[in-house]
Amino acid sequence: MIKKLLFSSLLIASVFQFSKANNQLINLATEIQLDTDSLRNAELDQFYAMISKTVEEGDFEGYKEAYHKDAVIIFASGQNKTSVSISQALAGWKQGFMDTKAGKMKASVEFRFSQRISSEDTAHDTGIFIYTSADSNGKVTGKYITHFEMLMVKRNNKWLALMEYQKGNGTKEEWDALK
Repeated sequence: MIKKLLFSSLLIASVFQFSKANNQLINLATEIQLDTDSLRNAELDQFYAMISKTVEEGDFEGYKEAYHKDAVIIFASGQNKTSVSISQALAGWKQGFMDTKAGKMKASVEFRFSQRISSEDTAHDTGIFIYTSADSNGKVTGKYITHFEMLMVKRNNKWLALMEYQKGNGTKEEWDALK
């Protein structure tokens, strides 16, 4: 009887230790995943910071390099809903970059996110951006708050936009809610 009780106690203690070790492994795996997600989000944040910097500096070539050569831009707000290649969109935006670089205007873009889904080499972000343009004296000439989605791939350690979907107009209240 004492042997059975001792065996049962050892068995229970072993199961408890195994369970505790298993929970520690699960917690460690969760922490590693969270760290990996945090690192990936930091990389993606750098991608958007680079976009913001190129817009502010009028760096057309730098902005162009953020997009995959086969990227697509979808404009779904306003009357002229359309989907265009990145080369067509860039052709329409180039003058604004040139004017910014020349000091004829100022431009900025900021991003906030409502959802971020990613893996090692793919990412899909949903959020709002604010694009602001101003004349050379700083008088605001345009301010666009836009809901967007961005689909990206990572190639050769660099994130590239494959699809930018400008879904529709946003509000200041929606922007503020994403702080």
